[in-house]
Amino acid sequence: MRQPTFFIPHGGGPCFFMDWSPPDAWDRLRIWLEELIPGLPEKPKALVVATAHWEADPVRVTTMTSPGLVYDYGGFPPHTYELTWPAPGAPDVAQRIRTLLASAGIDSDDEPDRGFDHGVFVPLKVMLPEADIPTVALSLRPDLDPAFHQSLGGALAPLRDEGVLILGSGNSYHNIRGFAAGDGLAHSQAFDAWLRTTVADKGASRRASLNAWPQAPAAHETHPREEHLIPLMVAAGAAADEQGVATFGDVIMGAQLTGVRFG
Repeated sequence: MRQPTFFIPHGGGPCFFMDWSPPDAWDRLRIWLEELIPGLPEKPKALVVATAHWEADPVRVTTMTSPGLVYDYGGFPPHTYELTWPAPGAPDVAQRIRTLLASAGIDSDDEPDRGFDHGVFVPLKVMLPEADIPTVALSLRPDLDPAFHQSLGGALAPLRDEGVLILGSGNSYHNIRGFAAGDGLAHSQAFDAWLRTTVADKGASRRASLNAWPQAPAAHETHPREEHLIPLMVAAGAAADEQGVATFGDVIMGAQLTGVRFG
């Protein structure tokens, strides 16, 4: 059966595995992530994750059989640098990705060394604690061009009919200074209203709206740099003719965060 695609908020650092004030700050997002795979039409054969925390030109695809983890966050408790998530890699899926990208005229390269960053292993440790589905990580291109990344997702669309779940891992709000300034809620909610309307569209109309995201309300206040938004473009591109629905929404740490299912 065809798998949907998702844009998932991955939170902040190792947020699900440490104490917060209030203590339930991340609970609703945790529950949504925990219920994501059980709610699919069937268990995926593999996962492909486009992560906000990896940029490379050309696009790179993890090809190892036993990926390690990249603890690419700082200032967190010592135990968060000992987290594990030993999911196997999927070299065959990685090769299939590269073939699909080549057919679409998109350059790519193997990544035989870099492990899973926290945009991959932190949400997936919640979603899949058994770590029993082979997983491939996919970089963004550093220009963060929305049209390109929708095309990237479109090239990957055949994977959905091959039992592969495509995830874009980022955040619908990503402005650390906005949290500190206390204006994150107003800006994130203004942008979120546009986001929910836009993803519910489909086809060329949605593509054009996503390409024009800088004109959305509070766009740059919500994303001073858009690397955490661009994974949405990959997920949307892989579901070009299917509507998106915001199936998660919550105010966390003073800002609206939203997760989207396509298909």
